[in-house]
Amino acid sequence: MLKTSYYLGIDVGSVSTNLVVIDEKDEIVEKLYLRTSGQPINALKNGMKTLFQRLGKDVNIGAVGTTGSGRQLAGVIVGADIVKNEITTHAIAAQKLVPNVRTIIEIGGQDSKIIILKNGIIYDFAMNTVCAAGTGSFLDRQAARLEIPIEEFGTFALRSKTPVRIAGRCAVFAESDMIHKQQTGHSVEDIINGLCEALVRNYLNNLAKGKDIEEPIVFQGGVAANVGIVAAFERAIGKKIIIPQYYDVMGAYGAALIAKEEMLKNGEDTNFFGFENTQNDFRARSIECSGCSNMCEVIEILSNDEAVACWGDRCGKWSVVKRENQSVG
Repeated sequence: MLKTSYYLGIDVGSVSTNLVVIDEKDEIVEKLYLRTSGQPINALKNGMKTLFQRLGKDVNIGAVGTTGSGRQLAGVIVGADIVKNEITTHAIAAQKLVPNVRTIIEIGGQDSKIIILKNGIIYDFAMNTVCAAGTGSFLDRQAARLEIPIEEFGTFALRSKTPVRIAGRCAVFAESDMIHKQQTGHSVEDIINGLCEALVRNYLNNLAKGKDIEEPIVFQGGVAANVGIVAAFERAIGKKIIIPQYYDVMGAYGAALIAKEEMLKNGEDTNFFGFENTQNDFRARSIECSGCSNMCEVIEILSNDEAVACWGDRCGKWSVVKRENQSVG
């Protein structure tokens, strides 16, 4: 009797590390949303350990895909079959859950994106990785400053009766303006609602400027859980927004879907090292290459003190993945 194959998707970001396991019908059977906490290797190892405990040692992983800002690192640790950018994985996942999606709004912990699709193909996109205003980490900070659980932040906005305008083009100015509004007597509900509207305004004036936001519109990423932001978006664009079932792990879901498709198409064996091997002692160290005037900072990834990967060089002589515990030289 043939064993059922499962497919693993991993999204390592600056704020969260997400893992998704799908079955042969593309249904999610396990998902994890973990805080990266500045330690992506530890977050990934903890996630893999938890999945191993839940799935059991006899589970058959047919393919692995990684995405996110830490996709290369994750790919080296687990033995990924595909390594894809976030734009592609988020688009694939959104189309799986909402097949006719035209616009994808994605706001994560440290960046935000907009993806425009036409006839099922990515037609246009934009990313903001520079300014913190409008990201999940900024909302987390403001919730902590106001001593409000982030899970309740959006519901405060919905209770607003007299919205106030908050300067939202810069995280520093937004926080200063919020403090000023508090000092002038505005309610917390009105201030939070004003912040939600400011962040939406910032998103639309920057990322979405000049782009046609057509329905169906899908909102994904951790911030999609904030009902205040969702309501502010719907007021600003005058259109309904869809929150998909797995809004918080869509990048990982997309990576799993792509890995499954590629593996079935090519008929190759997976590169996955196995759950046990991800518990090796992984660490990164920096090397300055003196081979030429570029003086590249090369990042070397070690597994149990053996070099398994390098990147950061311009010429390519260091950028070799060693899968048999050989040193990089």
